[in-house]
Order: sequence, then structure tokens, then C-alpha cells
Amino acid sequence: TMLTAISMSAIATNGVVPAGGSYYMISRSLGPEFGGAVGLCFYLGTTFAGAMYILGTIEILLAYIFPAMAIFKAEDASGEAAAMLNNMRVYGTCVLTCMATVVFVGVKYVNKFALVFLGCVILSILAIYAGVIKSAFDPPSFPICLLGNRTLSRHGFDLCTKMVVEGNETVGSKLWELFCTSRFLNATCDEYFTMNNVTEIEGIPGAASGLIQGWLWGSSSLSFSQQLCGPRCRSSDTAVCPGLGLPGHATGMWWSAAVGCWEVSMPSCIMAGSNRSGDLRDAQKSIPTGTILAIATTSAVYISSVVLFGACIEGVVLRDKFGEAVNGNLVVGTLAWPSPWVIVIGSFFSTCGAGLQSLTGAPRLLQAISRNGIIPDSPLLSSHCQVFGHGKANGEPTWALLLTACICEIGILIASLDEVAPILSMFFLMCYMFVNLACAVQTLLRTPNWRPRFRYYHWTLSFLGMSLCLALMFICSWYYALVAMLIAGLIYKYIEYRGAEKEWGDGIRGLSLSAARYALLRLEEGPPHTKNWRPQLLVLVRGDQEQNVVHPQLLSFTSQLKAGKGLTIVASVLEGTFLDNHPQAQRAEESIRRLMEAEKVKGFCQVVISSNLRDGMSHLIQSSGLGGLQHNTVLVGWPRSWRQKEDHQTWRNFIELVRETTAGHLALLVAKNVAMFPGNQERFSEGHIDVWWIVHDGGMLMLLPFLLRHHKVWRKCKMRIFTVAQMDDNSIQMKKDLTTFLYHLRITAEVEVVEMHESDISAYTYEKTLVMEQRSQILKQMHLTKNEREREIQSITDESRGSIRRKNPANTRLRLNVPEEQVGDGEEKPEEEVQLIHDKNATTFSSSSQSPGDEVETAPEKVHLTWTKEKSVAEKNKSKSPVSPEGIKDFFNMKPYGPAYCHPCPPMPHVPGHPCLPHQHQLSPCSKDGSECSKLAPVEGLDMEFLEVLTEHLDRVLLVRGGGREVITIYS
Repeated sequence: TMLTAISMSAIATNGVVPAGGSYYMISRSLGPEFGGAVGLCFYLGTTFAGAMYILGTIEILLAYIFPAMAIFKAEDASGEAAAMLNNMRVYGTCVLTCMATVVFVGVKYVNKFALVFLGCVILSILAIYAGVIKSAFDPPSFPICLLGNRTLSRHGFDLCTKMVVEGNETVGSKLWELFCTSRFLNATCDEYFTMNNVTEIEGIPGAASGLIQGWLWGSSSLSFSQQLCGPRCRSSDTAVCPGLGLPGHATGMWWSAAVGCWEVSMPSCIMAGSNRSGDLRDAQKSIPTGTILAIATTSAVYISSVVLFGACIEGVVLRDKFGEAVNGNLVVGTLAWPSPWVIVIGSFFSTCGAGLQSLTGAPRLLQAISRNGIIPDSPLLSSHCQVFGHGKANGEPTWALLLTACICEIGILIASLDEVAPILSMFFLMCYMFVNLACAVQTLLRTPNWRPRFRYYHWTLSFLGMSLCLALMFICSWYYALVAMLIAGLIYKYIEYRGAEKEWGDGIRGLSLSAARYALLRLEEGPPHTKNWRPQLLVLVRGDQEQNVVHPQLLSFTSQLKAGKGLTIVASVLEGTFLDNHPQAQRAEESIRRLMEAEKVKGFCQVVISSNLRDGMSHLIQSSGLGGLQHNTVLVGWPRSWRQKEDHQTWRNFIELVRETTAGHLALLVAKNVAMFPGNQERFSEGHIDVWWIVHDGGMLMLLPFLLRHHKVWRKCKMRIFTVAQMDDNSIQMKKDLTTFLYHLRITAEVEVVEMHESDISAYTYEKTLVMEQRSQILKQMHLTKNEREREIQSITDESRGSIRRKNPANTRLRLNVPEEQVGDGEEKPEEEVQLIHDKNATTFSSSSQSPGDEVETAPEKVHLTWTKEKSVAEKNKSKSPVSPEGIKDFFNMKPYGPAYCHPCPPMPHVPGHPCLPHQHQLSPCSKDGSECSKLAPVEGLDMEFLEVLTEHLDRVLLVRGGGREVITIYS
């Protein structure tokens, strides 16, 4: 208790301590979760302890002061316990009502009653010391009967002797009859009774008897367990059994009884002052001084009483648990001077005062918990918990007192709290343990705010006190300790689950900060090992005018990848200046945070304000993360409206993003058609996750579907791996090798090898690519007004349709799509984008629906890698010359250079009929580093067109480009 008082003094002097006492100290030091859990348990313990004190008051009243006041009386000995419990229920309710009324009137009157009770307790203690002094020269008469070295119960006999003389005949006494078959001397008797003599000694020989020397320096021939065990009695009635007061199983109960009695009596001493911290004038001064002096005084009284009792009273009397050897008389009352009634009255008022203190402190503790609002809102508790934080105008906790009285009444109606008392002791010990832990954590963290005025503390003392409390919990009763910890743990998890809204800068968060700092410093030692690689995501989202995320499905997909257990940073860019747009950035960050909470994305959010979108994304890619905790993968949505933007800034920003991730050796995930991605509430009962593995990327394409299938949305989908082989490749061996590779990766998937030839590029894809290139040239070289463009559209459309019909008149037709714009009078807009797209209502070209002969007829000629530097220069010079409408029509007659400027790539086959098809494909269909494409590409934006054609008719597509550092190892 002194160690706990030292820790509590240090915390109490580290700032102002309002109402709440120990709860306030723990919650501000260890956080609202620990404060709420320990505070509620301590509140329940204090409330039920008040019920125990009241029951003790009634027991003293009916057993020693006024036995005639008993309402219920037993007809025989077996009904005495039940009658006493009924009397305690009735009188306990009356006493509880009186005490609650006094507390309701005000704490001022509680203090006045406390002075009276304290005076009676001090008089009783002085009476004990006076009795010890008197026993040195005039010991009281207090005979006890011994058989050998064991005490005998006084029930059933009056004379402490084996034989008595009646007339001229010696016969056995009443004690003889209890151990022998008859009163005659030739009767068969108990062996222990026959072997030992019966003696009568004084139970209180006095301070001058020399007992203290025998205890300190003497030796006993019997062990402690032998002194506790009494003889076996033939009778089953313990009331007439001449055995020892302590039964045979008392050895196992000694620690539990001692610790239980000590713990139930000590809270009024240690925490009485701190529980009423809101009523103290200067809590920082009163709590340390009052608590330490109180513990020092009580400890001195307890220790001196133990020594003096051992010096004045025989050991067999002190070990008599039920007082059978002294016929139920009060041993300390007999020792005290001038009368045993002083001890009885002092005990009565001591229990009254302790009960009154419990009813005073517990409501204030509950009021502090309710006012702080650490128990989050819930449909059942929100309105009920708030009412206990209110009271009278002067701050008295009226409603909390009412609840405390009701809970206390439950304990009184139970009456026998022997089974509940150990749990209450665990609650008190748990409170002391966390007070010590709070002081130790604050001291070790050395936070700048930790500046207690109380200087006589050390973290080793706090840890020692915490260890002793924990050890006493399990020594007293390990299963009750586990039950108490389980109750506190459930309260802690409930507060944590509902989300405690309070942030007090507690030590646990400081401890987390120190642990995070240590971990980040260790991550700086080197790059992560291959086995520890996992996707660390930087998710780039876009906000609307209200700063809400445009595509929340992107965060849903992010949460579905959470099986990787990696870092997640959700970031956004606001265009403008920091001075003007800081409030908008805060709103955007709060909107992202709410969406992350709704989608259960565990990570961080970041909003950057930049003069333009490109620079903002570049800053995020370069600077997001901290130390070794950096992102290695960027997740972004496909720019859907890049064709409709006349300034081409959308797709240029996207291409710059691809280049920057490549320069930073980061993996890139592009979610196409992100609006069709499933939310976290959807479930796929069947389907496939198809992986098109065209370029070996270290296994990242294998890892992403594996992580997805850990989520409940994709759990029932199967995984298929498609790889492309040329006609001269060994497809069977490729499939076998890929199956073996998947086996070593511990990934279950179907393997398919698709054999394709360079001439497998369909006529439809060929024409689509041609139209894309022509449109790009038109947009770069036409400088027409709106009226001029409208005059030329029809001729261009007729020419393009006629060209395509000549190649494939049955299955293909083109539609010219010109976006409409609102134009003011006399205003000329920049060049309009002319789109030649495939009619959605037309029959899709499919190789499976045509005969081999048709394929030969409609397939284009083989494309060769004929693009050279000279052609690139000639094309640039040609583009500088003026272009006439007739020249524009000639674009449709040129050969397509798009598929030729890098290696030919076949179109991705469409696999219909599956609800979950996030087809995954490398972002660059060219060489792995993309250097050849970047050098040879003459027209910017063609990669966007190629990917549009490549993924046409696919609902959900995830384009993956590795950063070159992702290695999924096959080793454990």
C-alpha cells in the first residue's frame, strides 16, 4: 500500500486532479480505455464493499450489542444462519437508507459524522494499548482447555478435567463422555484422549509472561501444520466436537482469508481521500500528505497490534479461527481496558464510517466517468450514462448516488457476500496495480509534461508495487483473478470497439510513439528481405467540388487487399495555394478519413495542396511515408474521360504518373472501370480471377489474386493463370513449368497456355488501331473552327465508312462521334475531338464465329518492325506543313505505325460469363523497362488508345506494372 501511495502521490502532483481520484489518474496516464475499465471495476468494488461494511455493522449490532433486536429467530441450531441473513437484509436496508440520506444532504454532514466515527475508533485503539499495559501486572482471567497441545471446544462440557469425584466414587466427566463410550473408567476411549493430559491455562497471560521471547528465539516441537490440525471426532456435529477451532482445510484458506480481509478493509484508507478529490481545496497537497500519513498510521497500528497480541495472548488462542475454545468471547475485548464494550462500539462505528465513505466516494467516481464521456454512444447506454454525470447545483452526484444505492442494495439482499468478496478484492488490487503502472510508464517515457512536485518516487518502486499486486491477486485466488481480468478486458474492448472519443495525451500513446520511433529507426538499417515484401499502397483518389471522394470503390478494393498487412496511405491533391485552400484540404482529409473508416481501411490519409495536379502527384509519390516505412506500390484509377478533355491534360498527367513510378522503381496498379468493382458488402458465389501473365515480374501478379481471395468478397472465386506462347514454343513444357512454379509459391490456380501467332491480330483490332492513329494525327494537325469542322465531318465520315466496308462489309461499321459543346455567340472554340468508334450495336468480331477461310480473308497482312529514326524525322517535318481537308482524308489510306513501333502484342481475349473478372495485365505490353517504346513512340497518348482496345468489353480490369523490386520467394 505504501508503494501504491507513493505512485499515486507522484501522479496526483503532476497537475490539477478534479473529481474522479484514482480513475482520473489512470485515465489521464494510460488512456480512456484503461481508465474506463479499471474505473468501472473499482466503482463496482467500492459499491459492494459499502454493502459489506453495512452488513458487518448489522452483524455486530445483532451479535454483540442488541441480540434481542433480531426479527427472525431460529427454532433450532440449523436455522440460525438463515435467520441471521434475513435480519441482515431488513436492518441493512434501513441502515443503507439512512446513510444514503446523509450523503444526499451533502458531504459537509458526512465529514461531521466521520469525525465522530474517527473519535470512537481512536478510543478503541487506545483501549487496546491500555489493556496491554494493564496485562503486564494484572492479566485478565481468560481460561482455555487444552488436550495435549490442542484447544478444546467449550460446547458440551463445563469442567476442564477427565474425571470428577461424585460422592466417594471417581467417574468420568462430561468431557470424558465426549471421547469415551461411557462415564466408567473402563470404557473405550479415543487414542489421542488416552495418550494426552487435559490442562487448563490462561489464554491471556499478559505482556510480562515471556511469550514474545518464546516466539522470537524459542523453538516448537510441532510444525505449523500439526498445530492447525485437530483430532478426529466421532460425532459429525461440529458444535459438540471437541476439536480445534481451525478445521483440517484451514491451511489452504489462510492466505485467501488474510488477503481478503486485508483488501476489503484497506480501500477506505488508501483511496478514501483520492475518491473525494473534487471536494478537496488543494488535492495536489492533500492527497500525498493525507494518504501517506494515513497508511503510515494504520500500518504502525497493525504491526504493533500483531506484536502486542503475540506478547500477551497464547498462540493456540490466536489460531482459533471460530472462537470455539473461548466459547465465542471477544479476545481483544477481554484484553482491552477498561471494558470490552469499548472495542464493540469502536468496531461498530468503524464499519459505519467505512460504509459511509464508500457511499460518498463511489457516486463521485461514477459521475466523473459519465462526465468524461469515455463510454461511447450506443443505442442502450448513450442516454442512460449521461444522466449520471448530472446532479444538484452544487455538484453533488444525485443520480449516481441513486444508482450506487441500488447496487449496494443488491449486495445487501444477497447478504452472504463470501463468494463475491474475492472478486471485489481483485478489483481493488487491479486498481492499485494500474496506478503503479501509470507512474512507471510516465517515468520511463520521460515526457515533457511529466513534472510531479512529489519527488520521492522511482520507476523501480512502481514496478515493485505493480508486481506485488499482481502476485497477491493470484496467490489469493487465481481463478477469481482471471475472472476480474476478464471483466476488465471486456470493458476495455467495448470502449475500444465503440471508439473512445477522448484524447488526453496519455502514456500509452506516448509508449506507442516511442515504439514506433524505435521500429522506424530499425527499418532504416536496410531494405526489407524478400520474404517480408508486401504491397505498401499509396492510393491516389480524386475529390469533387464538395471534397468527397469520386470513386469510393477504389478504397473498397484497397480494403480487399488488406491481407497483405502493409502500409496504406490514401492521398489526394487540391489545386491552388496553401493559404487559400487550407480549410478545403482539412475538409477533404476528414472526408477521406470517414470513408476509410466506413470501408475499414487501416491506414493514413494525406491531402497535398499544389499549384497543379501533376506536381502534387509527383510530391506524393516522392515524399509519402516516413523513414523505412515507405510505399512501394501506387494504386490509381484509370482516367475514364481522357478522350473528352480538349487540353489533353488528363492523359498527360496519367502518363507522367506512369513515368514517375517507373523512375522511382515503384509498382503501379491501375483499376479500370473502377465504378464496377465490388463493394465490401457484395459477395461473389462463383467466378474466376484471371491473370494474364505476359512478362515475368517477380510474382506480383500471383500475389495480388492470392491476397484478394483472402477477402470475403472474392473468397469463392477461382484463380486462373493465362500465359502467351508463340507457335514455335513448347506449350506443354511451359504449362508444366508454370504449374511447378505455382506449387512452390503455395498458390492454387488453373494454368492455361494460349498459343498465338503474330498474324492473330484481328482485322477489327487492326482497323481500330488505324482509326486511333488517324484521330491522333487529326487532333494534332487540324486547326479548324467549329463551322469549318462541321463542314468536313460528313466527308471524313463517308470516306472512313467506305474504307471499312470495303474491308469487312458484313460485320463492321464505324460511327463518328462528335461531342457537343455550348458555345456563345460569335465564339470560336478550339479544335473538337473526332472519334471513330465501333458501333456498340454491331456484331463483335470474334475468331470463334468465323470459319478459317474468313479469318484468312479478313486478317491483315503481317506487320514488320519497319519504323526507323528517318521515318520519325520525316513524319515530324510532314506534320509542320499546312494540312488541307483533302490531306486529312489521306490519313485513312496510310499504314498503321502503332503496332509496329514496338513488339506486336495480341489483343486480350474476352472471357464472358464470369461475374468477377479483374483481368490483370502488364501496363506496358512492350519490353520490361519500356525504354524502347519511349524512344520510338512518335505520338503521345497512343499507349492509352492501345490499352483501351486491349481491355475493351471487360468489366473489371486491374493493370499491373512491376517496379522491378518485387520478388515473391519460394522459400520459407
